[in-house]
Amino acid sequence: MKSFKSRLMASVLFTIFIVFLFVAIFIESYNKKTFMDSFDNRLERESALIANQIMNNGGILKINDHLVKKYSEALDIQITIINESGKILFNEGELQTDKEYENQMQTLLLNEKVNDVSIDGNPNFHFYQQGLSDEEGGQGYLLIGAKVEEIENAYQHINWIIFSSFVFSFLVIYLIGYKLIYRYTRPIESATKVAVDLANGNYHARTYEDRVDETGVLSSSLNKVAKDMQEMVKAQEIQEDRLGTLIESISSGLLLIDSRGYINLINKSYKDIFSVRSADYLYKQYYKVIPYRQVTDLAEEIFMTEHKVIREMALEIKNEKKSFQVYGVPIIGTNDRWMGILLVFNDITELKKLEQIRKDFVANVSHELKTPITSIKGFSETLLDGAMEDKETLEEFLRIILKESHRLQTLIQDLLDLSKLEQHHFALNKEEFNLVEILNKATKMLEGRAETKKIKLKFPQSNEIIQIQGDRSRLTQVFLNLITNAVIYTPNDGEIKVYVVEKKKKIEVRIQDTGIGIDQAEIPRIFERFYRVDKARSRNSGGTGLGLAIVKHLVELHRGTIQVESEMGVGTTFTVILHKEFPF
Repeated sequence: MKSFKSRLMASVLFTIFIVFLFVAIFIESYNKKTFMDSFDNRLERESALIANQIMNNGGILKINDHLVKKYSEALDIQITIINESGKILFNEGELQTDKEYENQMQTLLLNEKVNDVSIDGNPNFHFYQQGLSDEEGGQGYLLIGAKVEEIENAYQHINWIIFSSFVFSFLVIYLIGYKLIYRYTRPIESATKVAVDLANGNYHARTYEDRVDETGVLSSSLNKVAKDMQEMVKAQEIQEDRLGTLIESISSGLLLIDSRGYINLINKSYKDIFSVRSADYLYKQYYKVIPYRQVTDLAEEIFMTEHKVIREMALEIKNEKKSFQVYGVPIIGTNDRWMGILLVFNDITELKKLEQIRKDFVANVSHELKTPITSIKGFSETLLDGAMEDKETLEEFLRIILKESHRLQTLIQDLLDLSKLEQHHFALNKEEFNLVEILNKATKMLEGRAETKKIKLKFPQSNEIIQIQGDRSRLTQVFLNLITNAVIYTPNDGEIKVYVVEKKKKIEVRIQDTGIGIDQAEIPRIFERFYRVDKARSRNSGGTGLGLAIVKHLVELHRGTIQVESEMGVGTTFTVILHKEFPF
C-alpha cells in the first residue's frame, strides 16, 4: 500500500502535468495561428505592393520581367502571374513551370486566398492570390508563395523552448512540492501511524510535536488522547486486577451465569471446593454441567422470579457431605436490562460441625454434671430418710458420695483448665529440661494401675538425656493423659510402649498400646470435648471426656502436632511431635 505522501505527490504531479499539457497545446495552437497570421499579413502586403507595381507599369500585359524577378529575389518568394484563362504568364522562383504546377495554380484560384502547395517533393509553399485588373479591362491573378519551412523551423524552435521550460518548471515544482509535501505530510503520517497503533491497543505510541501550526496541534492533541487512553486503560487494568484478585481470593465459590444460561465466570474457591476445572464449566449451560439438582432448581427459580434467593444445601462431594449456604441474586443492568445471575457458595460445613459440637458440649456437660449430682442427691436423701442409722450403709453411701464429689471436682477442674487454655492471654512457662525425665515420672506414676491389669508398661530409654524447650508441667500433663488412656483402653495382659525418636530439629514421642483400637470413622472426633470411644468404660473409669481435648490444646500451644494411628482389636499409637527449640 502506497503511503499518503506518495499518493499526494502523484496526485499533485498528475494535476500539474495535465495543466501543463493543456497549456502547451494552447500555446502551440496559439503560436501556430499567430505565426501563420503574421505570415499571411506579410504575403498580403507584399502581393499588394507587387500588384501595385505591376499595374503602375502597364498591367499584366506589360509585365517588367526584370522588376518582378528583382522582387522575387529580394523577398525570397515565388511570383506567378496567371491570366483570366488560367494560363501562366510569368513565373519566377524555385518552382518551375510545368503541367503539374499549372494545375496546382489553377486549383488555388478556385479556393480561398491562402493555400499550401507541395509539388514534386519540394518544400511546402504558402500562396496568397491577388486579383489584377487594368483600365482596359484585362484581368489576371498574382500568386505570391513563400516557403513554410522557415516558419515551421521557427515555430518548432519556439515549441522546443516552451517544452524545455515546462520540463524545467515541472522538475522545479517536483522538488519544491516534494519538500513541502514531505514537510507537511510527515506529521500526518506519524499521526496516522500513532492512530493505527492506538486502534491496535498500543497506548504507549506517541508522535513528534515539532511544529506550532495545525499539524502540531494535531500531534499534540493525538498525544494527549493517547496519554488519556493509556491512563484510562491502566486504571481499568488496575480495577480489573483488583476485581480479579478479589474474585479469586474470596473464600466463597462464585458462579456467574449470563442471560442465556451460559457460565461466564468461575473462581478458584469454587473449583477447589467442588474439584472441577474451568474448561468443564466456562461457556457451557449451567444445567448441563452442574450435577446438583438443588443448585439448578435455585438458578431456575431466580430466572423465573428475578428475586434473590438464600438457601442452605447439603451436597455430596467426593463421597463427603458438605453444607453450603447458597446465595443467588439476579444481575440487572442499566435500563432494567437482564444480565444474568450470580451464585455464591458459602461452605458452612465447619460452622455446622461447630454448632453440633456446641450442642453436644451443652448436652454432655449437662449429662456429666447431672449424673454425679443425681447420685449425691439420691444417696444424701436416702441417708436423711434413716439409712444413716445403719453404719455399714452409711459408710458405703458416704464413699459413693465422696467418689461422685471427686468425679464432679475433676470434671469442673478439667473444664476450668480447658477454658484457661483457650484464652488468648494464656502463656506457657517455658524452660529447657530433659524430656526423658518427665516421661519417666509419668510412667512411674501409672505403673501401679498398669500392674493391677497385668499390663507391661515399658520405657526403654529411661537413662537417656534429650533436652527440649517447653512447659515442663504442661507436657507432663500431656503424657500422663495419653498413658492413662492407654492403660484404660488396654485389656488385661496387654502392653504399652513409650519411646522417643530424636531428629535434627524435632522430637517425636510415641505411646503405643495393644488396646481395643479406634474405628477410623471416629479418629477425627476423638479430640472433641466429651467424645468417648467407649462411653461406658470411660465413665466407669472416672474419665471426663476432656482429656484428649486438653492434650491437643497443650500440644498446639507448644507449636507441635499430635497424630493418631489405630486399628480395631490391634491397638493405637499416639505420636506427639515437638520442637527442640520453642518457636517463638
